[in-house]
Amino acid sequence: MMDIKENLNKIKATLKGFKGLSVIFLPDYGNTAAKTYKFGIYQVIGILAFYAAVSGILGFLILGITPLRDAIFPGSGLSQSDVTKIKELNSKLNQVTMELEHLKDTNDRLKFAIGLGDSTLLKSLEKNKDTIKTKRKKSPFGGNIFVIIEELFQKKQDKQPKSYYFSKPADSFISRGFDPDRGHMGIDFVIKTGTPVFAAANGYVIFADYTTKDGYMMILDHNNGYISIYKHCSVLLKRARETVLQGETIALSGNTGEISTGPHLHFEIWKDGEPVDPKTVLLNY
Repeated sequence: MMDIKENLNKIKATLKGFKGLSVIFLPDYGNTAAKTYKFGIYQVIGILAFYAAVSGILGFLILGITPLRDAIFPGSGLSQSDVTKIKELNSKLNQVTMELEHLKDTNDRLKFAIGLGDSTLLKSLEKNKDTIKTKRKKSPFGGNIFVIIEELFQKKQDKQPKSYYFSKPADSFISRGFDPDRGHMGIDFVIKTGTPVFAAANGYVIFADYTTKDGYMMILDHNNGYISIYKHCSVLLKRARETVLQGETIALSGNTGEISTGPHLHFEIWKDGEPVDPKTVLLNY
């Protein structure tokens, strides 16, 4: 402990005695006299600080910009291939995010379409028809959303031809029947990809888009509370809000969707929000 204190006192005494720095230049030959330059303590500190700052800035620029950094510190930075991979991952992440947003929008529209196809909503409107008419005299809509929905359905059904029976949507045999106890709400037609799919009855397209589970799917709204559903198509030939006729080609069959196990058409018919065995309403079964 005493040795440390003695050393510190010696260093302090040396620093106190240090008043400056003299630099002497001696020529190797000739009669040139030696030159002496004297620098005070503050000048020495300033020069050292200046050179330290310049050295630090140059070192930072050299190591940060030039490839010399990788030579001195191998593996310390990202290579060009790493940067390319990061850009690819960011691009894929953005693409997946956009697809998720599209699927969410499709799912919302599908729920809305199924809700429109539920004729129990229309029945509730018919029961309150007189009340709605009374409100309509005061205002075209009277702030009631059901009035707006009724107006849309009325215009839609006035345009589409009347049809109260169904025909087969595909010219093929049935491989799997109606089995609601096992979650199979329709029937499957075995047909190769690209086979025409026909509208089972006159109707109005309320949904036509891709879904993750069922692939390309179309839903038609018909009279008397019926809707028909066509799943796993490869191509949809009709869009939402279009009117179709019975027997008109509306899609091409396929094998799309996560739950599809092979080329076929899954066909469903719903009545008043309940699934119906299509074989009981198909005329040409």
